[in-house]
Amino acid sequence: MLLRIIFMICAVCLVHRYQFFISGGVVTVKPILANGTYLNPELGKYHARLRALSRSCRDIKEKFGGTTDGIYYLTTANGVMYQAFCDMTTAGGGWTLVASVHENNINGKCTLGDRWSSEQGFDPKRPDGEGTWMNTATFGTAEGATSDDYKNPGYYDITGDDVSVWHVPNDAQLQNWASSATLRYHTETKFLKQNGGSLYHLFKKYPVRFGAGECKDDSGPSIPVVYDKGDQDSTKNLYASTVRDQFEPGFVTFRVFNKKKAVMALCSGIKPTGCNTEHYCIGGVGQPDQCGDFAGLPGDSSSKEITEAAVLIFYR
Repeated sequence: MLLRIIFMICAVCLVHRYQFFISGGVVTVKPILANGTYLNPELGKYHARLRALSRSCRDIKEKFGGTTDGIYYLTTANGVMYQAFCDMTTAGGGWTLVASVHENNINGKCTLGDRWSSEQGFDPKRPDGEGTWMNTATFGTAEGATSDDYKNPGYYDITGDDVSVWHVPNDAQLQNWASSATLRYHTETKFLKQNGGSLYHLFKKYPVRFGAGECKDDSGPSIPVVYDKGDQDSTKNLYASTVRDQFEPGFVTFRVFNKKKAVMALCSGIKPTGCNTEHYCIGGVGQPDQCGDFAGLPGDSSSKEITEAAVLIFYR
């Protein structure tokens, strides 16, 4: 794949010097450069980003001096090329968007579109649901990450130190993600590196599996966060007063269970202290009323800023 890309770049750069013969005829291709300047500025941007093709946004930042937020081309260790959004400004930049959790039907319980839990309802014989947190399946597009679920190869291929999480209103356009986000934070403890370098490896260690643990006794890591937008008070106020005594804000927590052994993959911005985790954590597989990407968030437990926003996950 990489050799093919290099060949294509070289071919495009030379088209203004050669003629191409197609079906016996001669096609003269117009030049793309004039005095060293691209006649089509968008083509110039495309070539520039191909020349910075790397394994992660941090590599682009450190090796090629990338400073602009936006879509870049990345490649996996196996040569699979894909597009990803790079946050090049927050806390030093170099953050790669690897996934987003988007709820397309807040009243659905493990229904079509619940890729981070189960699209086939609750089935005790499928305790992992879709198994998305622990597999290499990919879906969605970088630009559409606030309008649908999204997971790119970087989720399992990139080796990172920390995560960043954004809560962005559904259907927000890419250029407005940072400014429109209700909540943005990142970790600085290098916990991801200590757990295999990715959530893919972390969840291999702490499987998102119904019935595999007990509330409080079998939770995964809970990591303190540094706020980029919002604070502990605003985080707490995103949830109803009826559940605010069941968690501590200022953390991000992975793999928790509730009192019915339903499993939730991510508790964004909080560390649970109670056992009704379905009301403030996401990515759940459990009994029918506790199953879904946003399992028990509807109703009186959370605000629209939570239920009507996509959760974007970055590595660095």
